[in-house]
Amino acid sequence: MDNISVTACIVTYNNATCIKECIESILKETKIKNFKLIVSDNCSTDGTVPLIKSVFPEVSIIENSYNGGFGYGHNKVLREIKSKYHLVINPDIVFGEDIISKLVSYMEENDDVGMITPKVLNRDGTEQYLPKRDPSIRYVIVSKFKPFKHFRDEYTRKMEKLETATEIDSCTGCFFMIRTQLFKKLKGFDNRFFMYYEDADLSRRARKYQKLIFYPEGYVYHDWKRDNMHSLSGVLSFLKSMMIYFKKWKWRF
Repeated sequence: MDNISVTACIVTYNNATCIKECIESILKETKIKNFKLIVSDNCSTDGTVPLIKSVFPEVSIIENSYNGGFGYGHNKVLREIKSKYHLVINPDIVFGEDIISKLVSYMEENDDVGMITPKVLNRDGTEQYLPKRDPSIRYVIVSKFKPFKHFRDEYTRKMEKLETATEIDSCTGCFFMIRTQLFKKLKGFDNRFFMYYEDADLSRRARKYQKLIFYPEGYVYHDWKRDNMHSLSGVLSFLKSMMIYFKKWKWRF
């Protein structure tokens, strides 16, 4: 697979505490030769950029003039990437194996697949059950009330115990691979989403052209803290994105 080109982008905003481990794991585990890692920094003020420059000179950095959000940061690479496959990676992701080679192999064997996401694990090896269906009122609102917690399991397809590659509606934004040509065709993420729902929106648009796959035979670790939801600004961002999503794709229970 040495002739197959792969690019990856990490969007950072004040991620100095976790970015070093993330990048180290990616560079250590990735075996594909034609691989380029890009960091798109949304105007960090905690030393994230100087840290990356000093420790990882081989990593390309885009220094954005302001924090335009998750999708905004990822879209900054659209013009410069010329790879066959592109990865969207959160700064709190850690590789424990060469997941890129596994995903590339699957995509090479399945031309009808446009996006793919592996199993996402906590550090203790337990699975993080992330959404695999399109958002709906019962999944994102009703499921937050105790009597209706089972809607969350339905949203993530937790009870199905998926053990082989399975077609899904939505790939998680914390880590997925997409065909670069498809990513460009879709013009990347919708910049109206500052944070939250941009992955569900991209997934829904991508499904018009190709399949989305959950690939449980590979994994990454994710330090999922949801700190943003513990602040007023984070909650407001969530609600704003939810409104944008449902206005765009229609409200449904």
